[in-house]
Amino acid sequence: MFTKEVKIGEVKIGGGNSLVLIAGPCVIESREQCLETAYQIKEICKELEMPFIFKSSYDKANRSSIDSFRGPGIEKGLEILEEVKRKFGVPVLSDVHSLSEIERAKVVLDVIQIPAFLCRQTDLLVRAGETFKVVNVKKGQFLAPTDVLNIIRKIESTGNRNILLTERGTSFGYHNLVSDLRALAIMREFGYPVVYDATHSVQLPGEKGKSSGGERKFVSGLARAGVAMGCDALFLEVHPCPDKALCDGPNMIDFAELKRLLPLAKEIDRIVKRDG
Repeated sequence: MFTKEVKIGEVKIGGGNSLVLIAGPCVIESREQCLETAYQIKEICKELEMPFIFKSSYDKANRSSIDSFRGPGIEKGLEILEEVKRKFGVPVLSDVHSLSEIERAKVVLDVIQIPAFLCRQTDLLVRAGETFKVVNVKKGQFLAPTDVLNIIRKIESTGNRNILLTERGTSFGYHNLVSDLRALAIMREFGYPVVYDATHSVQLPGEKGKSSGGERKFVSGLARAGVAMGCDALFLEVHPCPDKALCDGPNMIDFAELKRLLPLAKEIDRIVKRDG
């Protein structure tokens, strides 16, 4: 069963179209880092003829500690994302955390992302829907995949049908997530494109006390499995040097790993779509 097609500029997600990559660093650390990461990922995707949406957060409002790095903030962050969009000709995606951010963010963002911890916030979902931008909802770690239908209905109440649903793992005891890949198939039954976030799915929330840990070694295997399960897009956080990242380094991958993974993911996607 193919999901509906959602268009983001020239990028088409779902509807039987080929696999799309949503990727970038967890948070904007600097203009230079953001531009370099966007350039490197675009070059990899260009070689593979894979559609690409750049993702990075201008503010990580849900970090573990008051001392954690959050990013440059909305004004500077959107300036950088706008430059990425203009310079590389790719759509851009970032998180919004409050109603007050949406009016400013919608001017730049092609995709408004609702973070997992806020995925049931009715007012936020409705306001995001009212922009008629594409809305990507991260399914909360605390939700069953069937619970996503209520989220869809909130956005649909605005008349907006440009919806993406992202699976990013489910809470499994303390400081651990597990990927139940059945969730991808269940959410696809609601008709909208489904994204698999293979990097946040290996996160170990709060494991380090003041920050989260992660198990990067499982990212590529889970990504391949998610594509085999029929996801319409892969969400991967990518960093030039994950071990030195200011946020979520333990579950991000570098350019070399991305370059190894994507050809395999693309071939799996081709086989899955060939077999219907």
